[in-house]
Amino acid sequence: MQVKLISTTQGMNEMSAEELIAYTARVSNLINQNNTETAPKLIKYLIKNKHWSPFEMAHMTLEISTSRAIAQQILRHRSFSFQEFSQRYAESSSFIVYPARRQDNKNRQNSIDDLSEEDKLWFINRQMEIHQHSNDLYRQALNKGIAKEQARFLLPLSTETKLYMCGSIRSWVHYLELRCDKGTQLEHQDIANQCKKIFIEQFPNIGKALEWEI
Repeated sequence: MQVKLISTTQGMNEMSAEELIAYTARVSNLINQNNTETAPKLIKYLIKNKHWSPFEMAHMTLEISTSRAIAQQILRHRSFSFQEFSQRYAESSSFIVYPARRQDNKNRQNSIDDLSEEDKLWFINRQMEIHQHSNDLYRQALNKGIAKEQARFLLPLSTETKLYMCGSIRSWVHYLELRCDKGTQLEHQDIANQCKKIFIEQFPNIGKALEWEI
């Protein structure tokens, strides 16, 4: 699973996304609107006082490679715009193998990494069997002339997919606060933490104000 930066908003005169947020926040303070030196201080003030609307003025787009199963969780964040790899138009060829964890009997949304090595190996081998078998059937279907949009029904949720995820900085803050938390499935946490690392690199003053660390 991999995440990489595609783009961030850039304002006029090569204004950074953080400077743009400060610029728009000062819409009623025209005399001081172009003051970029105090932008970090203003950003900290906005976050501390939960003035989130200026953070909707800048956006970030990331490319995420993951499985169909995890992509379904990501797509639930409806404040974002998505563009996903289409199995209707292109052939699928890759799968992701995941490790096994035991179901937490007290928390249905949690799993515990304490299974035996034997059971973990069994789970990996069964995934590889399914990948091989489903891929063989998928190729047979395509060779018979069956449409890609129909043949894809033979593929498992571990089939690899790629999506572009675009959202405002406000949406990204909410997403990262939620999905980097331990209550999120570990595989999704991994994606979110990669997104968070890129976010902090691109928006260091916002990350500092939120007390986030890479």
